[in-house]
Amino acid sequence: MSSRHRTNRTRIEGKVLLLVSAFLIAGPLLASAQIPEGFEGPYRPSVVAERAVSKIESPWCPGLMLEVCPAAESRALRDSIHGLALEGWTTDELVDWVIANHGERYLAVPRTSGSGLWAWVMPPLALLFGIGVVVTFLRRIRQPEEDDLSVLDEDLSDDERHLLEDALREADRAEE
Repeated sequence: MSSRHRTNRTRIEGKVLLLVSAFLIAGPLLASAQIPEGFEGPYRPSVVAERAVSKIESPWCPGLMLEVCPAAESRALRDSIHGLALEGWTTDELVDWVIANHGERYLAVPRTSGSGLWAWVMPPLALLFGIGVVVTFLRRIRQPEEDDLSVLDEDLSDDERHLLEDALREADRAEE
């Protein structure tokens, strides 16, 4: 290898080593960055706003929740929700505000009152009903059925009883 190639290689290795060192030093510093204690900007995380956002589907991304929709309109709506939460709005008030502005179809979680209550009550009731049907069915299968021949047993003479027993034995042998 010529000295020119060695010099270029040494320079490249030095630059790579410098970049790796910079990432190793700056990475933990950036990861530990936090929002200052007194900061009251629009992007301060709010538990109330996050709960509200998690209950709403995105009006601009069909099939996606508002919290994961990448559309600019969804980001703006999330920012508005966070701003209202900082003003003191509750989760229910925020959800009601979004539903009033965009429609009931974007509510991802059924309400726990009124007709929405049926969405919470019916699945457990249907499950209990299904379990009851299965248990009843299994009990009927396990209970021995009355012998149809027991009714005839009283009306049979001894000869007829022997013929019937022989026929049953013969049928058992044929099955084996």
